Amino acid sequence: MALRVTQNMLNNNMLRNLHKSMLNMDKMQQQLASGVKINRPSDDPVVATRGMFYRSSLMENEQYKRNVNEALSWMDLTDKTLDEVGNVLKRISELLVYSGNGAASPDDLKTMGAEIEELRNHLGTLANQTINGKYIFAGTQTDKAPYDPTVNGGKGDFVNTNSSEVQLELSQNVFAAANINAQKIFNFPNNAGNMFKVLDNIIGELSGGRTASQFEDDIASQFDNLLAERATLGARVNRIQLIEERLNVQEVNVKELMSNNEDADMAQVITNLKTQEGVHRAALGAGARIIQPSLLDFLR
Repeated sequence: MALRVTQNMLNNNMLRNLHKSMLNMDKMQQQLASGVKINRPSDDPVVATRGMFYRSSLMENEQYKRNVNEALSWMDLTDKTLDEVGNVLKRISELLVYSGNGAASPDDLKTMGAEIEELRNHLGTLANQTINGKYIFAGTQTDKAPYDPTVNGGKGDFVNTNSSEVQLELSQNVFAAANINAQKIFNFPNNAGNMFKVLDNIIGELSGGRTASQFEDDIASQFDNLLAERATLGARVNRIQLIEERLNVQEVNVKELMSNNEDADMAQVITNLKTQEGVHRAALGAGARIIQPSLLDFLR
């Protein structure tokens, strides 16, 4: 049985097709204006889901990069501080050698003792070095000064015993310590014989006008230990710098994937828009021929 096609059906089909054509043009014009394939998730749920995943990956990558920068800042300040500690120890070693010179008078030795005492106080200041209000040589007790100038009879000493690491996540399930174990430096080989106690003994001898050259080996041992710890720190810095490079590469890759997923091909969009405009004009022309003349057309 044949279906009877009425004029009203022709008119409705024509309007529906014209509406679809205008929707297609509107979609392409939005792509041309915004530069992206979709403007709402309903346009393409797959593209929208992938876009959310890529954005989440970028946010995670940015946080990892901030953690890397924080770790490198800690380590850079730590290395500079340890370098200054090494310079202090070298100066003390020079004074000890000079104190063994028989030409040095008791007054000269007392002057050396006063200088070493100032250097010892400076070491205490270095031991309390901070970054963003956190003590870098205090383990995880970053809110408490590791060096207390009031203990040890007012001479001061390194009182911190925390050797825990300040862990930062630098990549997914990849952690690294931003700090060093300060116990291996300021409490080497132990608290009873650390560098501050050695300096106390040196100052005591020199202040009495006596030579302190017998402590040269102790200071040399402290200096060698310091160099070993700095080498370990340098190896860790190299590893974190490699992680930083990988994060930068990963950021570029994710942005490229996100661009391929979302960004519209402008040349293709313009071509499709021009094609759709031609189709729309043809549809309008066909619709004008489909609509039957009305009584008003005869009255004109």
